[in-house]
Amino acid sequence: MIIRDVMTKNPICVTESTSVTEAKRIMTENKISKLPVLNSSKKLVGIITKNDIVKVSPSEATTLDMYEISSLLAKLTCAKFMTKKVITVSENEVVEEAARILDDNNIGCLPVVKDDIVVGIVTESDLFELFVQMFGARESGVRANVILDDKPGILAKIMSALAEKNGNLISVVTRESKDAGKRRVTLKVAGLELGTVKEVLEKAEAQIIDIRI
Repeated sequence: MIIRDVMTKNPICVTESTSVTEAKRIMTENKISKLPVLNSSKKLVGIITKNDIVKVSPSEATTLDMYEISSLLAKLTCAKFMTKKVITVSENEVVEEAARILDDNNIGCLPVVKDDIVVGIVTESDLFELFVQMFGARESGVRANVILDDKPGILAKIMSALAEKNGNLISVVTRESKDAGKRRVTLKVAGLELGTVKEVLEKAEAQIIDIRI
């Protein structure tokens, strides 16, 4: 899957001259926490987040009244407090690479650019929703977490056996195991009883770590 499939297209953006007050209002009204910042040529020059705004806002201990606070924030612009070095991705990048970039850089979003123009944005929430879908978390069925030999045909054998019993495979997710020559596999199957799925897995010599409905 690529970024184009999961990103929010045509995201709300602000300009360098947008006031912090206005940026805060936009975030609140649209229930978002990050805004790409564009220059007069509509090219990406930075990003401002809700945390950035919190940092520049007066503390609750301030002696300023509400009018003075509003007046102060209205004079502050996104250009002054935005993050200027923005990491971006293309819409053709794969989602796992985007997830790696977010994790490695401890950031919460990636503007998606095409020819220097912002065409989308992908956030931790977007990838989390994808994670939910990949595991079939909203689907009912038997969920099993197993360890298999990392050999060609093992997983295909299990899938074939489940299909022969009219099981509907909702999701399959694999990852490395701490044991050499093994893989950790999580699968979800609809249309079969737990006992039937367990029987298929045991016949395939899978090491069952957890199985539940």
